[in-house]
Amino acid sequence: MRSLPLVHSFLLTFSPLSALAVSIPFSLRNLPRQSSSSSVIPVGNTQNAFYYSNITLGGRQVSVMLDTGSSDLWVTGSVPGAQNTGNSLTLSYAVGNAAGDIYTAPFQLDGVTVQDQAFLLVSNTSTFSNIHSEGYDGLIGLGPNSGSSIYKKLSGDSGNCAINRIFQQNASSNNYITLMLSRSGDPGSQIASQFTMSSIVPGFENIASQPQIPVEKVYKLTDKDQHWQILTDKDVGIIGPDGQPIQYDSIVPKAPSGQLVAVLDSGFTLPQVPRSVSDAIYGRVQGAEWSPSSQAWLVPCGQLINVTFNFGGISYPVHPLDVSSSDFSVSFSNGNPACLGTFQPISSAFSLLGEYDMILGMAFLRNTYTLLNFGNLVQGGLSSSNPYVQLLSLTDETAAVNDFIQVRLNGQNLINSSQYALLPASQEQHSPETEAQKKAQYEEEVLSHWPYILAGCLVVVLLLVGYCIWRCCCRRKRLAKKKADLAPGGSATGPYAQLQDSGSAATLVMKPMGGSKADFKEYDGDAFARR
Repeated sequence: MRSLPLVHSFLLTFSPLSALAVSIPFSLRNLPRQSSSSSVIPVGNTQNAFYYSNITLGGRQVSVMLDTGSSDLWVTGSVPGAQNTGNSLTLSYAVGNAAGDIYTAPFQLDGVTVQDQAFLLVSNTSTFSNIHSEGYDGLIGLGPNSGSSIYKKLSGDSGNCAINRIFQQNASSNNYITLMLSRSGDPGSQIASQFTMSSIVPGFENIASQPQIPVEKVYKLTDKDQHWQILTDKDVGIIGPDGQPIQYDSIVPKAPSGQLVAVLDSGFTLPQVPRSVSDAIYGRVQGAEWSPSSQAWLVPCGQLINVTFNFGGISYPVHPLDVSSSDFSVSFSNGNPACLGTFQPISSAFSLLGEYDMILGMAFLRNTYTLLNFGNLVQGGLSSSNPYVQLLSLTDETAAVNDFIQVRLNGQNLINSSQYALLPASQEQHSPETEAQKKAQYEEEVLSHWPYILAGCLVVVLLLVGYCIWRCCCRRKRLAKKKADLAPGGSATGPYAQLQDSGSAATLVMKPMGGSKADFKEYDGDAFARR
């Protein structure tokens, strides 16, 4: 999900991100028609903020946003012939809610039909602003089936997410999808937005030879938080503007030392990164300014900023037009126009129990051709292989610099001038945290260690139970010993053994006063028992 009112972020979350007061001047373009001889599905692009494609639901063609960060299908309007399941559901996203009733209807994508696909029919989308004017009337989640709320609500195959159903009924197909996102406003880019299932975009077959980066699986207890998440390379996961690795410790308990867990999410316009990482990217830029209203950094539009991510031993540079954006109407505090730093600090604990460190959204994904292989994540599928991701870099660093000079500096190469030199590391600025953000960060750090907390609690419980059992056993032994000592003919070896005459085995009998010859009756209890 996105953290801007008009820049949606559709990663399903459990703590809403703060809304930012920025806007995008939208200009819609018609979605290209799909060629009947190609399995490539065209994808529309609205100002680098929304990527959408067409599906058919109940015979109605619907434009839906493509979201790899969630797993449910929802649409607005009416769907002919749809059947109400009698179940209602509210899907919570970082910028709003999608609520309605769950229906089923015939579904079609890329010529593949599913007869009774479950979806949420949403009647009120006010929390998402006017989505129709932004180019879409619904959303299709392309994440793993375990993350689907509809799947958890319904029994039977119809509740499985749409992509899962397609792979489930076409067992012989390869269980992968690919996604390529275009960059509007870049005259040097020849990339067109495209989406495929079980096939590769022609001309980009080299993606099949890229490293297969394993998907980091979450604990079974929290599989609702399962996303397309992968590990950065050790100690060099993110290279900052000064060419040096940005150091950061992962909040994910099982992440190896020196590596971060990143979610690939086409529903997030602005990548969400740890605050210290965002500060390292923008804090040394001359004239950079933190915007409390936008909860993001503002930088001079002529500032070229280099950022590179490393996965599977391969470097993926981010185009400088994606590191800062001129698509948002933002200004410095003095009123001068500014560009928005797209790598936004994570401002609240939204990762359920600390399952990932950052979300790499559209600003990153425009720089890669992305292949997502579901493997054994397909519910009811035949594959036993583990899921993985393959990334093919689309950004040529030299060409990207030339693009930036043309777009931001009107063709004048000023990137090496003194006004754009980075400040010394000692002068790096740091974005402020509110008390609420500090509390949320603390809560996230605590929650992220839940396996250790759970294990510690179990150890304490086991120790307490063991201690109680030991005490009970000790008491039973003492009681048994007391009974044995007091029983007739019992052992007289204890410290309070019955007195005997040294010269006779006869028992000394105490005589009561008054000369009675009646023997003193033995007391039934143990008068000398230790307390």
